Order: sequence, then C-alpha cells, then structure tokens
Amino acid sequence: MTDAELDLVFKALADPTRRRIIERLDDHPGQTLFEVCAATLAEDGSGLSRQTISQHLDILERAGLVRTARKGRTKIHTADLSPLRLVAGCWLGRFIQED
Repeated sequence: MTDAELDLVFKALADPTRRRIIERLDDHPGQTLFEVCAATLAEDGSGLSRQTISQHLDILERAGLVRTARKGRTKIHTADLSPLRLVAGCWLGRFIQED
C-alpha cells in the first residue's frame, strides 16, 4: 500500500460520520443514497443533506472503503473492508505486535 493510499484511508476514517456510514453499509450492504440518508436520520437524529452524505460516500469510495454498482439509474453502495485489512496488516501491524 502506497503512502497516498494509506493517507486516503486515514482521511476517510478521520470523520465520525464516515465511520458510521461504513458500519451501516457493512451491516446492511447494497444501500442507495436515499437509504443511507434515511438511516443516518433514524439512527443519529442528524438530518444531513443528500449532498453531504454523497460527499462522504465519494471520499469513502476514493479510499476504496465503499464500492458502488449501478442498478438502472441508481447507485448501490456496499462497504469494502479490504483497505482496512491492508492498513492493519502492512502499517498498523508493526505497532501492535506483541513482543
């Protein structure tokens, strides 16, 4: 994993809203933007705009933490945790290994 890829993952994880989105998509894969927005409102009580959620999803997608697929005109979002495993394996692992 390059430094640039590592930076994208850490930047994506730095925001609590994006971490919650990843958790929701991991628990319930294949959500539309509308479903992610509705879940955010229902679970947090914070009514973030579609544009705001869309921007968060874009950052997560650029980091490789969210995959999208088209179903007609609708984008379906699913969490992809493989970048987290790579970060844990190649960078964080060296700091958390027991002696």
